[in-house]
Amino acid sequence: MSFDLLGLSDALLKAIDKKGYTTPSPIQEKAIPPILDKKDVLASAQTGTGKTAGFTLPILELLSQKHYDRRRPIRALILTPTRELAAQILDNVKAYSEFVDIRSMVIFGGVNATPQIRGLRNGVDILVATPGRLLDLHEQKALSLGKVEVLVLDEADRMLDMGFKRDINKILALLPTKRQNLLFSATFSKEIKKLAHGILNNPIAVEAAPENTTAEKVNQKMYRVDKAKKTEVAIKLISEGNWKQVLIFTRTKHGANRLSEKLVKNGITSAAIHGNKSQGARTKALSGFKQNKIRVLVATDIAARGLDIPLLPHVINYELPNISEDYVHRIGRTGRAGASGEAISLVSEEEVSYVRGIEKLLGLTIEKEVIDGYEPSFSFNNAATNQGSDKRSTQKPKRSNRNYSRGRRRK
Repeated sequence: MSFDLLGLSDALLKAIDKKGYTTPSPIQEKAIPPILDKKDVLASAQTGTGKTAGFTLPILELLSQKHYDRRRPIRALILTPTRELAAQILDNVKAYSEFVDIRSMVIFGGVNATPQIRGLRNGVDILVATPGRLLDLHEQKALSLGKVEVLVLDEADRMLDMGFKRDINKILALLPTKRQNLLFSATFSKEIKKLAHGILNNPIAVEAAPENTTAEKVNQKMYRVDKAKKTEVAIKLISEGNWKQVLIFTRTKHGANRLSEKLVKNGITSAAIHGNKSQGARTKALSGFKQNKIRVLVATDIAARGLDIPLLPHVINYELPNISEDYVHRIGRTGRAGASGEAISLVSEEEVSYVRGIEKLLGLTIEKEVIDGYEPSFSFNNAATNQGSDKRSTQKPKRSNRNYSRGRRRK
């Protein structure tokens, strides 16, 4: 199928062509028609599947059919959990609306609100926002949500994980009862289904891929490593492999800072990204990483969720997450857009228990190795991992095409 069969205007097709796209992704093909029919939609889609265009394009099509000569009310509200994701969604909206008369802007915390208030006063058709800043500006009477026609909850599962349920309910109370609702989530948990039941009206359910299959194009590998040796091993892998772009996950903000500093001391350009970093620092780090000025980005789960980094070749789990689904989200940063990727996990003795849950979720046994010179003082428990003897690796990891397939309020 091509985009011109989805019922989009010539202006939008021109913008799509300018971005170099010719064929819609599965989530776009499934979500765009019902959204154009003004149906509520419940979509399961991972970041990297083209889901942003899946709701942006039909919203632009619907809104462009009616024009406002004077001050424009907010007609579409896109809620998202993080600043980075909000900014990326706005980039998409602006790119696809280049040839239509639609105004859009983003608001989030961590930056001066004055320019945002000024922009809102000029009128905006599509507003991308994080919940906290949206409520703050509404309390300041800087915006009105009384004319919203379409509501999008993007990364809904992560918003619930981050404690935004109360904020979402407050925002829903400010919206018109009659509106179109679109809910996008990586998974359909009980919490998500409950949220959807309270918001959506006779929704059309669409799914880009079965749940928890983000890792299908990712070559996964685990290295058994003593905790004290993890930093040395990470440096060895990056240096000897001559890896130019690596995303490393840590459990804590302090851990991210500490690891980034050690990498820099060893001649590897690096930056940390987490909730305690200012928005300016986060934007600068992400930009440098995308432009290959920084080789390694060290991030916590919340900061990295929703990051759009095309063709990212390497992900390292410096520490395994205790929630198996978070492992899927982490390694889903690579192996995107049809490309293969590599996910390396450094597993210490206290993390062995997490492996069982991850493998059960994915329905596979992940290859495990030991690096010569870094032999650990423990071994995997066969009963916990159903894994036989470890392999011994004497070479740096190589790219492979093998198909292996949740806070406080933040503004």
